[in-house]
Amino acid sequence: MLRSIAAIAALSLAVPAQADWHRADSEHFVIYADDSAKDVARFAEMLERYHAAMSFVTGRELETPSPSNRVTIYAVGSSRKIRKLAGIRNVGGFYIPRAGSSVAFVPDVRASSGELDFSMITLLHEYAHHFLIGSSRFAMPRWMDEGGAEFFASARFPRSGEVRIGLPAHHRAYELALAPDVPIEELFDRGNLSRGGNNPEDNFYGRSWALYHYLTFSPERKNQLLEYARHIAAGQTSREAAVSAFGNLDVLERELDAYLKKRKLLGFVLQPEMLPIRPVAVERLSAGMDEMLPVIIRSKRGVDDETAEGILADAREVAARFPDDAGVLAALAEAEFDAGHDDAAIAAADAALAIDATVKNALVQKGFALFRKAEQADDQEAAYAAAMQPFSALNRLEQDHPLPLIYYYRSFVERGVAPNEVARHALERAAQLSPFDRSLAMNAGLMQAREGKIALARNTLGPVAANPHGGRMAREAQHYLEELDEVAEGTEWSPRRVVDLTDALAAIASKKDGDKGEDEGD
Repeated sequence: MLRSIAAIAALSLAVPAQADWHRADSEHFVIYADDSAKDVARFAEMLERYHAAMSFVTGRELETPSPSNRVTIYAVGSSRKIRKLAGIRNVGGFYIPRAGSSVAFVPDVRASSGELDFSMITLLHEYAHHFLIGSSRFAMPRWMDEGGAEFFASARFPRSGEVRIGLPAHHRAYELALAPDVPIEELFDRGNLSRGGNNPEDNFYGRSWALYHYLTFSPERKNQLLEYARHIAAGQTSREAAVSAFGNLDVLERELDAYLKKRKLLGFVLQPEMLPIRPVAVERLSAGMDEMLPVIIRSKRGVDDETAEGILADAREVAARFPDDAGVLAALAEAEFDAGHDDAAIAAADAALAIDATVKNALVQKGFALFRKAEQADDQEAAYAAAMQPFSALNRLEQDHPLPLIYYYRSFVERGVAPNEVARHALERAAQLSPFDRSLAMNAGLMQAREGKIALARNTLGPVAANPHGGRMAREAQHYLEELDEVAEGTEWSPRRVVDLTDALAAIASKKDGDKGEDEGD
């Protein structure tokens, strides 16, 4: 009997676990997880309540995203897989903002009703950035950007449906207790990280959360945080706005130190009836998509020349077994395009569209491939007109999808033709729809400056320069803003230091190379 039990156990261990991938669709999120429909639905509802809670507390409303401009979240299965996917040892999850294809990666969707783990805090922190960028048209100083994200990410989601938000940031307790203090003036002055730079080993994040929390809940300083934001919007520096709104900064620092010693700090408790959300739809994926999802996750993370070929080999293997699955074929088209095989990408996309003409990713990948082929065409006008056809079809399916708007503008730029008024408005509209995409904002801001719309250009470039994660693009945007300080409204302006942004415009929707340096994660 023991031998029989052992044999049965060995046999069961030898059989691979059956994948059980589900997709949840909600107003602001798409979630893929190899988990039960119930858990995936609850996770989506929790995130929607989180969005509603931020909207309630801030009084800000986000324009409802078009279906493809929602944040897509992939649950990869474990913390080990997250670290491997990110290529970073100490990471709980990460988020990549892209027009029409923003993605986030987390270990799983089993959200706790109590203390959140680090991966959930990371996701909530990054979505708070996404929300705050999308609901504000001015650039926040770094302390306010990170302090606000930490404030909202300190949340709980009891099974009753209420949301507790703005709670003490227990995950910053060690930092606040033992890391070197950041003086209050440096907190206001600290700019963004350099590309590839590391966070200084101090309590900037914890101190930023503490100040944001104190200014939110202190009766004596009611509305001062809003006043500070208004001074920033009016053009004051962070420290100037702090003095205008808060008065003596030494007094503020002493009050903040005393606040952190309090035994109990407040938070918002929002009842379910205060946070109405729309229904969540959950579907079981096909057998083909069950097998393709792990490949798609690697693809969506971003590729280079080496990883693109490995992903393509796996995608071809799955597609060979499921040649009648439109979703599988669209994923194959994406892998072919990423590996530089434009004709194969077009063929796979056409095969997907022959099965289902509404598969949006097939239209996107066909458009990408046709645009890349058009670069070498003898008749570029005809080639770019043909390349626009998949995007025109996509626009008919989803009017506010940003990619058709971006690629209509590109169809002029790539030919060396000045974009007409419709194309310029298309790029501006795409930037409005996707304010979190900094490459897009950079291009739109420089286009506005070339038209003499100097104030508008400054507003568009400001959030790029204020990116709390820093980077080359943030530095370039800051440089442009400094030059624009000397330019009168109505003056057509181009940078003194000319930067070729053609590649940046092409990279707006691309996943190759540079994305790995632009991940958002804390």
